Formats: sequence, C-alpha cells, structure tokens
Amino acid sequence: MMSSIHPNDNNNSKKPVPEPFREIVKSMNDFLTEKPIRGFLQSIDDFFKTPFPVGAGFHVDKVETGTEYIITAELPGIKREQINLNISGNYLTISVENTELETEENDQTLFYRRKSTRQQSSRTISIPHVINEKLIKASYRDGLLQIRIPQEKGKVIEIDD
Repeated sequence: MMSSIHPNDNNNSKKPVPEPFREIVKSMNDFLTEKPIRGFLQSIDDFFKTPFPVGAGFHVDKVETGTEYIITAELPGIKREQINLNISGNYLTISVENTELETEENDQTLFYRRKSTRQQSSRTISIPHVINEKLIKASYRDGLLQIRIPQEKGKVIEIDD
C-alpha cells in the first residue's frame, strides 16, 4: 500500500503556518484606513463628541397641575442664547440652534482647515387652548428648560329654552 506522505514533508514543517484570518484582518484594516471610510469614522467620532447631535430630538415632559401646564425640556450642554421659544395659537415650539466655527492652521505644512457646523433641533408641544404669551414664564438652569403656561378656562355659555 502506498502512502501519500512523502519523506520530504517533514522539512515543510519549519515554514510558518499562515494565520487563517490574516488576509481577512489585513483586508479589514485596509478598508478602514482608506480615506472615505476614515472620513466616515471621523464623522461618527464627531457625532459622539457633540452634546446635541444634528437632527436629534430632545426629551420634553408636559405636566398638567390643574392651574398650569409645566413643560420641561432636557438640554444638557446647551447655552441659553441657543434656545428660542415660539408661540403660534395653541402650539409652543422649542428650538435649539448651535453654530460652531473651527479653524486649524499649520504654517509648517501650509495646511489650513476651516469647518463650520450648524446643529438645529426643535420640538412642538400642543396645549388645548390658545396660549397667552404675556402670561408665560420660562427659566433655564443646569441644562433644564422649564416653561409655565397658565391654564385658561373657557367661557361657559348658558343655553336658553
């Protein structure tokens, strides 16, 4: 009976055995370091660095106490100047806008980069009656916006016989 083992096969054992996933790892590494992908990964990093991501909503609670509506919005990392309140009929809109200009210069490599980002998000809350803007009170402290809107009672109409 003939064996399929050759006497020279023992010499081949000195060669390093190739790692089974070496090519896959190399392909993944090449893929992740290519310029378009690197830019995409950088944008993901930028997304998680910003306290208020683009297009993201923010948490809003509306509580009815019997005499007023208390609306609370959680806005961590936002400055008071970035918040706008708008009233239209029975709708209150809370808008947050952040514009940043980032400039990077390196005179040695003559590299100049200017990046402008604008982030905006808004939430609209409905109240069951027209809002009187003169009676609203708003405060902002420690990333928490609180708006108090007095409840208005409608007029009672007597029905004649």
